[in-house]
Amino acid sequence: MTRAVVMASWNDVPHLTAQQKADMLASYPPHQRKARSEGIPQLGSGAIYPLDESEFRVTPFQLPKHWPRAYALDVGWRRTAALWGAWDRDTGVCYLYSEHYRGEAEPAIQAAAIRARGAWIPGVVDPSARGRNAIDGARLLEMLTDLGLVLTKAVNSVESGLFDVWQKLSAGQIKVFSNLENFFTEYRLYRRDEKGAVVKQNDHLMDCLRYLIVSGYAVAQIPQAPTRARPVRSLRDSTGV
Repeated sequence: MTRAVVMASWNDVPHLTAQQKADMLASYPPHQRKARSEGIPQLGSGAIYPLDESEFRVTPFQLPKHWPRAYALDVGWRRTAALWGAWDRDTGVCYLYSEHYRGEAEPAIQAAAIRARGAWIPGVVDPSARGRNAIDGARLLEMLTDLGLVLTKAVNSVESGLFDVWQKLSAGQIKVFSNLENFFTEYRLYRRDEKGAVVKQNDHLMDCLRYLIVSGYAVAQIPQAPTRARPVRSLRDSTGV
């Protein structure tokens, strides 16, 4: 028996219009686009967000006070990271304006650094609270909430979250202050391996980015004059339970 392999791209399909091709391409994650549009087999390796950082890097500026803000937290003993965002409600753009990136520090030090950005700013957190060596992640998270951080559990659906971030990033709906050095370092390394799996190394702020974009806006607040004492501890899931 004689066998042959024939490869075809969207350009070989005459009934697809240019607009249909563009719409379909936009609906696929970046690592699938070559395979879907050109018929080129892909193992899934490469950058998760294949967009030059010059497209979203912006010079820091004074944030308007009426923009709601929130932060995302990724807890670990070797590295605890947090990422703050502010939303321009007129344009829908989220501006990432501050980061916390520190490892092997006492919970009181981590909590103080996070609260210093604004104790009124609510946070969303990795619901799995990953363990890290000397202090289990769940225990560290409990310590941080005891120290006054008010947190909501983030939605942690990885692939759909990555796609949400990519859509907003490529559409210009996410901008990042240029002084977030740790963010850009992780962004340049954030990738899939040859089997298409996300490489789980140096990805703390990339996880924060996903939590913030998926879950942050729902809890974001603008600064308000205090009327009563805030609860010392609150850890809810995204449904409020």
